[in-house]
Amino acid sequence: MTLKLFRLFKIIRVAIRYGLDDIAMEELATPRLAKLIDKLLFWRDLSAPRGVRLRKALEDLGPIFVKFGQVLSTRRDLMPLDIAIELALLQDRVPPFDSDLAIAQIQRSLGAHPDQLFASFERTPVASASIAQVHFATLHNGTEVAVKVLRPGMKKSIDDDVALMHIAASWVERLWADGKRLKPREVIAEFDKYLHDELDLMREAANGSQLRRNFAKSDLLAVPEMHWDYCSDSVIVMERMRGIPISQTERLIEAGVDMKKLSRDGVEIFFTQVFRDGFFHADMHPGNILVSLEPETLGRYIALDFGIVGTLTDFDKDYLAQNFLAFFQRDYKRVAEAHIESGWAPKDTRVDELESAVRACCEPIFDRPLRDISFGQVLLRLFQTSRRFNIEVQPQLVLLQKTLLNIEGLGRQLDPDLDLWQTAKPFLERWMVEQVGWRGILAHLKDEAPRYSKILPQLPRLAHQALTLATKPRDGEFELMRALLAEQQRTNRILSFVLYFGGGMIGGALLLQMILRWYYHAY
Repeated sequence: MTLKLFRLFKIIRVAIRYGLDDIAMEELATPRLAKLIDKLLFWRDLSAPRGVRLRKALEDLGPIFVKFGQVLSTRRDLMPLDIAIELALLQDRVPPFDSDLAIAQIQRSLGAHPDQLFASFERTPVASASIAQVHFATLHNGTEVAVKVLRPGMKKSIDDDVALMHIAASWVERLWADGKRLKPREVIAEFDKYLHDELDLMREAANGSQLRRNFAKSDLLAVPEMHWDYCSDSVIVMERMRGIPISQTERLIEAGVDMKKLSRDGVEIFFTQVFRDGFFHADMHPGNILVSLEPETLGRYIALDFGIVGTLTDFDKDYLAQNFLAFFQRDYKRVAEAHIESGWAPKDTRVDELESAVRACCEPIFDRPLRDISFGQVLLRLFQTSRRFNIEVQPQLVLLQKTLLNIEGLGRQLDPDLDLWQTAKPFLERWMVEQVGWRGILAHLKDEAPRYSKILPQLPRLAHQALTLATKPRDGEFELMRALLAEQQRTNRILSFVLYFGGGMIGGALLLQMILRWYYHAY
């Protein structure tokens, strides 16, 4: 408890030192109150611009606050421009730690000094972030690599901050009317889990390897290859990637990159990760994304930093796809029904009332480019709607919501005229057809084939055991007989499905696919 109080006092001290109270109250405080505060805190220097003071405060408070600033930096429609520009420096310009500490970490983790492990090693880091920093190096076989080293003392720092966040979440649940509905403690627990996952660099390497495999045949996204012989939980070595940060739009335009195509590709990459793979990069701020300028790969995305990834179940993907498509079709009744069917809204919710509320939130944003849409206002109205209908926050989708904010921020920077809805709609329609059409059914049958091959040879033995027990059951075997009979009936149903109705289902799938295509083209 003493450590938590000490951390709380530090947060208050840093906020006062950098004048965060002045930033927060500048629109609310009266001139008389502002003068009184200035007299009481006469010793502090507030001559620096407010954006600079906010950035330095977040850097002093540590990794959780730095990540918060990274998210805010992509929301230029919600944040004043001067603050958003300054917070963008948190993406890859966090002050580095001493290179001697990095070398000691490498030696401790990999068992040898960098001068022995590599043909060359650059002591000066090329990038420094909230969790780790990166040094360039060259392997003895001439391969150029990037060496990522975890910041010392990170676990304790994160534990202290998350402990305070848990306390704050408890207060929110007790004191705020919407506290229980928003599930703040579950949201913090989910955030806590992902932050600690990010501290394990071996897990990050595995995430990057999976993402690289998912896009192995794609021309849209490049992911660095991991060198597993040089990876540990606090140091990882990966292929060096060459590109420029996606936020440097002027350089991209000068290099001949098609910005409209780049923005469309970004949307497709995101929806591919979410709906095809159920595995998505969940830290897609501009500091983690490069764009290739090599002639053969001009305009290709390059993903970095895989410490935080999100995963979705088949249920989550199906629910999200139905909602997205319903939004695109402006079928607000289906949106309301999906919320009630999933249990996210109470069962006694009136569909027509929820439908009307969702329509009021979403109708104004259609057929308008990003630059003409205030997503801040949309999110505020959606929040008010969810509060009115007691719709529960889903902690497993917190990362997806955060990533959507990042994607929208990137899209706004690359192409303000991007129509996010029309860009995503064809992809989602194609995905839904593949899920419910004949290709989806064949894929599901293929997935279940190992189970069928295991059950089918057992049918004669199961039938014989069931007949034996039916004619001469012994004491204590009635339950076993019933279980075997139930298994036989279930197996017979599966066999009948495979042998007699498979063709009929495939034919039905073809018909359903034709109907869906007609529906999508008609509307």
